Amino acid sequence: MEDPATEISTIIHHLTQSPPEDQQRTIQRYFTPSAAFIHPFCRVYSYPGSRWLIEKIYQWYKIMSPRIELEVHSVAYDKPNLKLYLQITQLFSIWAIPFHHANVTLTTVLDLTTDSEDNQTPTTGHGKRYYIKRQEDFYQPSEFVKFVMPWGGRWVVVAWQMMATVFCVLGVVLFWPVLWLEERRTESATIETDSV
Repeated sequence: MEDPATEISTIIHHLTQSPPEDQQRTIQRYFTPSAAFIHPFCRVYSYPGSRWLIEKIYQWYKIMSPRIELEVHSVAYDKPNLKLYLQITQLFSIWAIPFHHANVTLTTVLDLTTDSEDNQTPTTGHGKRYYIKRQEDFYQPSEFVKFVMPWGGRWVVVAWQMMATVFCVLGVVLFWPVLWLEERRTESATIETDSV
């Protein structure tokens, strides 16, 4: 990539919606040979040749859901730290489970590098080229549960989150003296610092 913020949406579509040969070519062109991949369901650590495992993950993704509808809604590029942040929605349908459609939202973080780790990678002469050295996909629990519990799983997570919120409120009501003591301790430290 020469302009990561502009090119990344097209690359994501090639990774997820293109024929298998194009998908593999995209991974080999834009991921470093030792790239890492982190997802709630699988992980590839960085080591020489790890890109091969990333290819297999994307191929399995294609086998499970041959037709994926995906949209990249926003891209943020942190150029000094070489990071891309993408907000994505996808409609994932597993062919083996009739009527299964997981409409999920995720945030993908891509760590970039200008080191291709591959001396055979052609340069265009137009400027720096950027490569993906790490991909990490973040799903809220109510989103990734849609993959394993397509009917009602989201509501189980939402109910759990609501119960946890109620538990937090009850905890504060029962243990308010801890907050009161912490406040007094902080006030004492502030008074001592001001008097010095």
